[in-house]
Amino acid sequence: MFTDERGSVVPAELDAVEPDPLVRARARQIAARLSMPRPRTGATVRGGAGLLGSLPYRGGSDDIDLDRTIEVLAERPVPEDEDIVVRDRVRARRAVVLAIDVSGSMRGERVRTAAATVGALSAELAHEALAVVAFWSDAAVLLHLGDPVSPGDVLDGLLRIPARGLTNVGFPLALAQRELGRVPVRDARVLLLSDCVHNAGPDPRPIAARLPRLDVLLDASGEKDVELGRELAARGRGVLEVVRGHRDVAPALGRIFAR
Repeated sequence: MFTDERGSVVPAELDAVEPDPLVRARARQIAARLSMPRPRTGATVRGGAGLLGSLPYRGGSDDIDLDRTIEVLAERPVPEDEDIVVRDRVRARRAVVLAIDVSGSMRGERVRTAAATVGALSAELAHEALAVVAFWSDAAVLLHLGDPVSPGDVLDGLLRIPARGLTNVGFPLALAQRELGRVPVRDARVLLLSDCVHNAGPDPRPIAARLPRLDVLLDASGEKDVELGRELAARGRGVLEVVRGHRDVAPALGRIFAR
């Protein structure tokens, strides 16, 4: 259902409620289990990902950049391994805006799914950039791009937002576009965690088409609109992954970030 209602950005602490201690503890436990950064083997990525660049040799690529290597050796008669310059693919800095649907009430499996998503993204983007927007008919920015990421603080912010009724899917996508415009990055995308039951605000599909990339993590633990989720991902040149619980989140994100 599309309406003329326009969303507003509100402070995250507006009308804040104190979360149930047991719910909070369980959410933090799930996020912590997934938020350990993945080990990196170096600055390069194999298998064709990233842009081709010239780098000091560190035991990886054997594709020598002869011109750059000759320049270095001309200044260093006794070369070391790192004076050899090779061509390899360099991982571009990534930035992701996570838009989390908090309409209705954040309880049960919805809380655990949100916790798993926050934890897994914190690990995936440990040395890059993450922003988090919580939304209902309005929205609150819990984390701006470039801010230090604390999964526990983000979850506390989510759990303190009181239950809201309507869902304006397009508004957080517009906020995400604005957020990504603040930081120049090569790999920028938006991840929408929602049941996609849109019932407030204009059609979100044109907004999705204006994003650099939109992936949809569709929460199917209750009422859902898979068709809209699929259309949003298609318009945003991303993919749709359906999750039915928090255990589905990490594998789904793995598939999303592999593309």
